[in-house]
Amino acid sequence: MLTHVVMWTLADPADVPEAKARLEALPPQIPAIRSLTVGVDALGDPDAVHFVLITTHDDAEGLAAYASHPVHQEFGAWLRERRTTRTVVDYYSD
Repeated sequence: MLTHVVMWTLADPADVPEAKARLEALPPQIPAIRSLTVGVDALGDPDAVHFVLITTHDDAEGLAAYASHPVHQEFGAWLRERRTTRTVVDYYSD
């Protein structure tokens, strides 16, 4: 199983609820997503990112299929105009 973790900060935190809703709408549309969780910063620490995405995929090919899917590409284009930072890590687990 490959876990994909992405954290973002947005120029306008008011866009976070829409980003969360858009992400949570992806699984039924993209078969390569095995699970998806979106977490929004709850404490407002000024050093914290605004939200995090955690998805799981069968393998690197599954992650690539997710990343290249047109619905994901559409979301990415929407988010790129709003983000100020993005950090990612991908790791395998049993």
